[in-house]
Amino acid sequence: MTSGKMVLAAALMALGLSLAAGAVSAQGLSAPPPGTDPKQFGGPNQTEMWRSVRQGEAGLTTQGNRQAGVLIQADGEGWRNSRNGPVSEYGVWALGGIVGVLALFFVLRGRIRIDGPRTGRTVERFGAVERGAHWLTAGSFIVLALTGLNLLYGRQWLLPLLGPETFAAMAGWGKLAHNFVGFAFMAGVLAILLLWVRHNLPDRTDLPWLLRAGGLFSKGVHPPARKFNAGQKLIFWATVIGGVALSYTGVQLMFPFRFAGLADLQFYQLIHAGTALALVVVIVAHIYIGSLGMEGAFDAMGSGQVEEEWAREHHSLWLAEVKGEIPPRRPRTHGHGPAPAE
Repeated sequence: MTSGKMVLAAALMALGLSLAAGAVSAQGLSAPPPGTDPKQFGGPNQTEMWRSVRQGEAGLTTQGNRQAGVLIQADGEGWRNSRNGPVSEYGVWALGGIVGVLALFFVLRGRIRIDGPRTGRTVERFGAVERGAHWLTAGSFIVLALTGLNLLYGRQWLLPLLGPETFAAMAGWGKLAHNFVGFAFMAGVLAILLLWVRHNLPDRTDLPWLLRAGGLFSKGVHPPARKFNAGQKLIFWATVIGGVALSYTGVQLMFPFRFAGLADLQFYQLIHAGTALALVVVIVAHIYIGSLGMEGAFDAMGSGQVEEEWAREHHSLWLAEVKGEIPPRRPRTHGHGPAPAE
C-alpha cells in the first residue's frame, strides 16, 4: 500500500471514530433515546434526576435487572443509620444492663437455695423428648446469638483484635452456621410449642406469683405454681413469639428478593436484629436462673429428675398433681409447716 493510500485510510478511520463518539455523546449525554425515561440518563434532565433521587425516588440505570439497576436507594441511608445507631447502641446497653442486674442480684440475694430438708426422693420433671426439644432450641439459639452478635458488632470489637484474615474467616464460617443452624432453631421452637403450650396458658396462679415476684426476693416464701410458673410462661411466650419473628424475617433475609423487595428486606433486618437482641436479654436471665441462680433448677433439664423438696417449694401444685396429693392453697413458708389445703 502506497503512503498516500495509508494516509487516506487513517483519515477515514479518524473521521469514523469522531462521528461515532459524537453520536454516543448526543445519545448518552444530551438526550435519551425516544421512549426512554429521561431519569435513566444525563443530559438536560440530569439536575431534575438527581433532585428526584435525593427526594426518595431511586432512579434506574441501563442495567436490565431492576434490583441491580437501582441508581441510588436513598432509604438505605436511613436503614444504615438505624442499624448502626439505635439498634446497635440500645443492644449494647441492654446486654450490659442484664449482666449488671444479674450480678447485682447475685451479690444481694445470693443463690436461691432449697429451704427445707432434702427428702432424698426425686420426681421426674421432664422426659427425654421434652429435654431434647429444649436443648435443640437452646443449643441452636446460642450458636445463632453468638454468630449474630458477631455480624452486628464484630467489625467494631473483634476485627481490631483478630486482624482482617482471621476475622474474615471466622465471620464467613459464622454466617454459614447462622443460616443453617437457623432451621434447627425453627424446629426446636415448633417442638416446644407443641409440647408445652397447654402448660403455659394463663391461669389464676399467675397474678399472685407475679405480685410476689416468685419469692425471689423473700427467702422461705414460695408462691404456688403448676408445671410452669408465671415467670417461665413469660419466657416461653417470648421464645415462641420471638422465635416466629426471627424465623420469618430470617428466611426473608436468607433468600433475598424471592419474597420481598429491598426496602422490605431492610425493614426485616431491623426487626430481626432488634428481636434477637431482646430475646438474648431474656435468655441470659433464663440461663442464670436455671444454673447458677437457683439450686436444683438445672437438674430439671439435666437428668430430668428433681429433688422432691425443690419441686414442693417451687411447683407445689404440679407436685401435688403428680403425687395425687391435696394441693396447697397459700404460699408454702419454710419453718411454719405446710400450707393449709384447699
